[in-house]
Formats: sequence, C-alpha cells, structure tokens
Amino acid sequence: MTSVTRPADRHDKIRALFDEYIELYAARDDRLTALFSEDFSGYTGGGSVLVKDRDEWVKITRQDFAEVPGRLRIDMRDIALQDLSEHVVAVTAFFHIHLPVPEHVLSREMARLVLIFRLEGEAWKIVHSGISIPYHLVQDGEVYPLHELQERNRTLEALVEERTRALNEREVFYRLLTEDALDVLWRADSELRITYISPSDERFRGFKAEEVVGHHVFELFNEEGVAIVSEAWRRRLEAEREGRDLGFVSFDAPHLCKDGSVIWGEVFSKAVRDESGKITGFHGITREITRRKQMQEQIQQLAFYDTLTHLPNRRLLSDRLLHALAASKRSGRHGALMFVDLDNFKPLNDRYGHFVGDLLLIEVADRLKRCVREMDTVARFGGDEFVVMLGELVKDHEESIAQAAAVAEKIRLRLADDYQLNAAREGEVENIVTHHCSASVGVFVFLDHEAGADEILKCADIAMYQAKAAGRNTVRIYAADAPPANLPGDQAPGFGAL
Repeated sequence: MTSVTRPADRHDKIRALFDEYIELYAARDDRLTALFSEDFSGYTGGGSVLVKDRDEWVKITRQDFAEVPGRLRIDMRDIALQDLSEHVVAVTAFFHIHLPVPEHVLSREMARLVLIFRLEGEAWKIVHSGISIPYHLVQDGEVYPLHELQERNRTLEALVEERTRALNEREVFYRLLTEDALDVLWRADSELRITYISPSDERFRGFKAEEVVGHHVFELFNEEGVAIVSEAWRRRLEAEREGRDLGFVSFDAPHLCKDGSVIWGEVFSKAVRDESGKITGFHGITREITRRKQMQEQIQQLAFYDTLTHLPNRRLLSDRLLHALAASKRSGRHGALMFVDLDNFKPLNDRYGHFVGDLLLIEVADRLKRCVREMDTVARFGGDEFVVMLGELVKDHEESIAQAAAVAEKIRLRLADDYQLNAAREGEVENIVTHHCSASVGVFVFLDHEAGADEILKCADIAMYQAKAAGRNTVRIYAADAPPANLPGDQAPGFGAL
C-alpha cells in the first residue's frame, strides 16, 4: 500500500518537482519528459487543443524546444498548491515568459500554468498540464505562435509609437489603450455601483458601457456569482474591522451575458482609499476564463471519476466516506457501505471481448444508481467491483441493518435480470448479446465508526467474500459476533446471513 505523507511534506515535495519542471523547461532540457505520467493529458498553446496521448505531448514538447532552442527566463509572480486528494495535487502558477528573441508582447502578458501531480506508486507524476496566455496570440488549433508573435509584436510597437506621437494628453492616451484591452477594466464606488467599465465588456458579455454604469455590481452576475461576490465582500469587511489591508482580492465567478448565456470571469479587485485610509471605491480587472473552467472540470473528472461508467472512483469514494462518518457522528444516524462484485463477468469478456464487457459495466452502473437515493453514492472500485454507500439511515441499529439489507436485496435482484447488450460497433449491423450476470453483496452498517474508513471498507469487502463463498448471488451482512468464515489469508471475522 502506498504511504500517505503529511500535507506539509507532500507540498514540499510537489513544490520541488514543480521547480524542477520550470528549470528543465526554461533550459530546454529533454529530461523534462520523464516527469509526465503514462496517463497524461494536456492543453497546448492557447488552450484549445487537448492532447490525450503522452507520446504526442513529448513530440510537441520537443517541437517547442527545437523552435526556441535558447534558454528562457521565467519571471514567477505567484504560485499556489491545492490538495485535490491525498494522491492528487494541483499547482497553479502565474509568470512572465521572456523568450531569447527580440519580442516584448508575450513578456508583458501574465501566463497561467496548471499542473496536476498524481502519486503513482512511490513517485509523483504530472498527469495533466494546461497553460493559458491571456492575449490573442494563439489562434485556434495553433500549438506555438512564435513566428506570428514576432510579426504582431512589430505591428503593435509601430501602432503604439504612432499613437504616442499623436496623443499628448495622458488621460486620452489611457482611454484609447483601455478600449483596445482584451480584459475588462472597471471601477466602482464604495457602495459597489459601477462608475466606469471599458468597452471590452461589450465583447465579453454583450452590454454597452451605458447599460452598466450606475448599476450595482451584483447585476453583472448570476445567482451563484452574487453569492461568490457577497462572500468576498464579507471577507473584506471582516479584514477592515481587524485593521488588515487585503490588497488585491481575486475570485472566479459566473457572469451573465446579454443573450442570457453565462460565462466565467476571473476578477481582480483592489480598494481605492483616501488620504485617511478610508475606502472610497474599488477598481479592478476581469478576464474571461470560461475555457479554463471547462478544463478544470475535465481535471476534476479525470481525478475523481471513473472514465468508463462516470461513477465516482476510489479517491472520491474515500472522501465521501469520511464526510459520511462525520455526518454520522453529528446526527447519530447510521450509514451503510456495500461491496458489490459481479459473479459471471469474466466469461463474457473471454467470449466477446472487452468492448462488450464494458457495455455490461456501464449497464450495471446505471442499474445501481436506480436502486438508491440521489444522496447516496455509487462508485466503481475497480474491474467488476462496485461500492454503494448509504447515508442518513435511522438511529436504531437493528432498523438500520434492515434498511440496508432491503436495499442490498433490491440491488441483487436488479443485477440478476438479463442484460441485452448490443455488441455491434459503430457502423456495424446490430448484434444483441443476452447475458445473465448475478452479484454477491457484502454489507457493513456503521455509526461514527471508531476504526475509520479503511476498516469499514475491509469489513464490507470481507462480507462480500462470504457471499461468494455461500454460493454467489446472495447478500451477507457483516456481524462481529457470528461464527468465523473460511476466507483467504488471515481474515477471520464473523458474519450474519440475510
């Protein structure tokens, strides 16, 4: 079993690996590719091309190194580490990239890099990468825009030079620059009413400036966004009472568009103060991050959900089990965990191949979800083994066992129904395979269980093996005071039969 490090130790190790990644990337060192997981995926350039093949990513990396062979200078501005689970850590970094060529556009823009590290065996590997350059330097489908970047840089510098000669008044020059900015610049008074918003918002959300100025900032967001802004406002007021200046505050929030659609924006906000330190208003920048949010959702899916059935995987199950234990402690209500193992899965795989086997697993997942409440959890534990977790049962122990047993029997009966599987691939004539597949179910009922999540999983697993030993297609409830079972290894708990 892989050992779990303390968060501080884990973050120290991940930060060292991230620093190594940045150094190897800046040095154009091919050893960088050794950090990639075999299960790697990543977005290139501007974030529109998703690469799912590790070898393809290695080729792209080497293409990058060949196109810009000289050493880069990475000016790191900010970095944050976030535990997605004990085995998955996300690193988000903001920095400027200085290429070894006479260009200035890219180096002025803030790049954002997200790396997802996952513990594989004893080593941490990069399982996902995504970089966002908030400037329209990368066209859809492009990987590295260096050649066009240099041309655009020369064009932009000529434009700036021309406008500098033509404009003498600083305020007029500033206004024209904000009109050309891709991010939305805005100001608000102390009551959070918009006093200025750049024309970029019309491209961003479809509203003209005159439709926004004078309105409360809450009108920019949907209900979820208003809740996020309200929480940021509450934290700022709390900091003010404590005499703390938060400086720039950033948060992600969904924004309403004129056509009724919703897009995501990353908001950077800072208070404006008078000479006495009193807040007189706010100013900030909003950057569209809809594509980044979609990428984050994909990362979440990769980290916590089974790619075949879309059920929660072991990591997410473990997290939900810990929450269920905490809820059980607060409410005094029991919970239950079931191991469900298919009895007749291998012959189907052997006869028709993994494609048909996958169809069966998808159908099993759907049947399991239909047997439980929305608040319950159905997870794929691996192979043909599933886990069902029931929460918020009653306080009485015997009644909770009866409730869990009823659900387990419902699952057993539902999974024993015949399966009609279409073995034809796309473009082929329909080929229906009828398969009979029962299941063995082991159940453990818990209440603020002192032994912890691992012990609960173990007891349910042992009960499932007892159901197998009893002839399969049956349910067994774990009971510590029942006669010992003949199980593999040194396991010898007791069981109660349903």
